[in-house]
Amino acid sequence: MQLQNDLLLRAARGEKTERTPVWLMRQAGRILPEYRAVRNSLSGFIELVQTPELAAEVTIQPVDLLGVDAAIIFSDILVIPEAMGLPYEMVEKKGPFFPDTIRSEKDMKGLRQADPESDLGYVLEAIRITKRELNGRVPLIGFAGAPWTIFAYMTEGSGSKTFSVARGLLYRNPALAHALLEKITDSTIAYLKAQIAAGADIVQVFDSWAGILSPDQYEAFSLKYIDKICRAITEVPVTVFAKGAYFARKAIGKLDCRTVGLDWNMDIQESRELVGKEKTLQGNLDPCALYGSYDQVREATKKMLDAFGPYRHIANLGHGVYPDTDPDKVRCFIDTVKEYSTTLR
Repeated sequence: MQLQNDLLLRAARGEKTERTPVWLMRQAGRILPEYRAVRNSLSGFIELVQTPELAAEVTIQPVDLLGVDAAIIFSDILVIPEAMGLPYEMVEKKGPFFPDTIRSEKDMKGLRQADPESDLGYVLEAIRITKRELNGRVPLIGFAGAPWTIFAYMTEGSGSKTFSVARGLLYRNPALAHALLEKITDSTIAYLKAQIAAGADIVQVFDSWAGILSPDQYEAFSLKYIDKICRAITEVPVTVFAKGAYFARKAIGKLDCRTVGLDWNMDIQESRELVGKEKTLQGNLDPCALYGSYDQVREATKKMLDAFGPYRHIANLGHGVYPDTDPDKVRCFIDTVKEYSTTLR
């Protein structure tokens, strides 16, 4: 199907665009009352993720209500460990929790490689429904967590400020760590390919906990596996977003991906030099900038667009939009990108 708005895909491929495309991480939900109405009708987050019709509905809401240039499928990075045989719970106001964890060779025995159709069919069906309902209006983004980030949750058992259990395992039993990372990587590749077959136009790999590793460990226990994913995904453009990995920008620029996401602490000009001119950059407004006045939001957005320049840029925040952000401030950000970026051409 011919897309009516293919700005995001053209920008990812490095083609010139009439304006800068814009979308937001975590746009599907959180800030929108319409999302909360759907969520509150269910038992919780996981039921919403696993109900394809409703997941598709909240995926499309930001396209209709905010005017973003892409939809991102409503799901969670932790569907992969569950599909591998390690189920999780989403505890209200606390985040994810794993009743069982992987900390020894014995724990590994219960894991399997995820089969996308049988284990993650609800995500694939949500993608198919979303594609049908979007009817070519904008591209659909598929995604998965980077193997290291998934590993961190599977071994720690929950979110953490330090992930000391997960990081400690890299020292105590690197062979086990690599074995688990390989299994996660293989499952992730199969999952992303299935998302693409179902209709995803571009995919993003989220390495949310990249920044807690040392440079050497990041290269050995994260970058190696992201590289394997990027080389395997040849059907659509790939975006890599490694939060906090300022030390790895040059290495990430060498990956076989089209777009590199920047968090709000990464200097734009420096990142362009490190990543290289042949990659598209995505980001990177501080999510807290949206707490400012409308004039401040517009000023911060224009400053960001000036720094990135008119091409090879996909406008976004430097991380996910915070749940207490005023949707009208989000619309101000999006509208400013659309209006101001045309003047930079």
